Amino acid sequence: MRAIFIADAHLGKPEDTNYRLLLRFLGELPGRTEMLVIAGDFFEFWLGDSPEPFPHYRPVLDALARVTRSGIKLIFLEGNHDFHLQRYFRSAFNADVFPESTVLTLDGKKLFICHGDLINMTDYGYRALRLLFRNPLTRLLARILPASVPAWIAVKLGSHSKGNHKAAAAKWNPEKLVRDFAADRFAAGNDVVVTAHYHHPFMEENAGKCLLALGDWITQFSYGEWQDGKLALKAYQPNNL
Repeated sequence: MRAIFIADAHLGKPEDTNYRLLLRFLGELPGRTEMLVIAGDFFEFWLGDSPEPFPHYRPVLDALARVTRSGIKLIFLEGNHDFHLQRYFRSAFNADVFPESTVLTLDGKKLFICHGDLINMTDYGYRALRLLFRNPLTRLLARILPASVPAWIAVKLGSHSKGNHKAAAAKWNPEKLVRDFAADRFAAGNDVVVTAHYHHPFMEENAGKCLLALGDWITQFSYGEWQDGKLALKAYQPNNL
C-alpha cells in the first residue's frame, strides 16, 4: 500500500513554480500509488460548491481527474483556505472530503489526519474567522456572489497569511503545540498522527507511534509517503523548472 500526503500548496497562478511542480508530481502518481491525501490549504482560496469562480485552478483540477481515473483514491481535508468543496469534489473525483479530521486504517495501523488549524486552542481571532467561513450562510452566499468577490478575498487572505506563520511561531511554539496535540491522539489509540498548517516539516517516532508534520508545497515541496506500513517524510526536487 502506497499513500501520499501533501498539504499547504496554497496554489495561485498556474505559472507559479510550486503549481507547475505539483502538476508534475501528480502526473507521476498513477501506477504506483493507491491513495492521495490532501491535508488542507491546497488552494490559496476556495469557497463553495463550484470551480467556476476559480478558472486558474482548472489545470490542477484536470490533473486530479486524471489521478482519480487511474484508480487512486482521493481524500481531502479542508484547511483554513479551502472551504465547502465537498459537493464538487465528491461529484468530480469521488473524493472523501472532511471539514476537520479523519481516521484512516492503512496496513492495520490507525492514522489520525487533520489540517491542524484547530490545534492551537488559544488562537481566538482565527477561530472567529473560521466560524465565519464555515457558516452555512457563507456557503449560500458563495453560490450567488460574482466571481470577482472570491478572487478579491483570495488576494486579501493570501497577503495576510504570508506573514502570519512567522508571527504565530514567535507568539506560540508550533512544535510543542503539535506534539501535545499528537500525544492526546496517541492516547486515544491512534498509531500515527499527520498534521499540516504550520509549514514546518518534521517527523518523530517513539514507542511505535509516529508524528508527521507535513511542511508545505510552496518552497519546501515536502510530502509524506506511506509505503507498506512505514511512513517517511520526503521532499520533491524541483529540477529543470
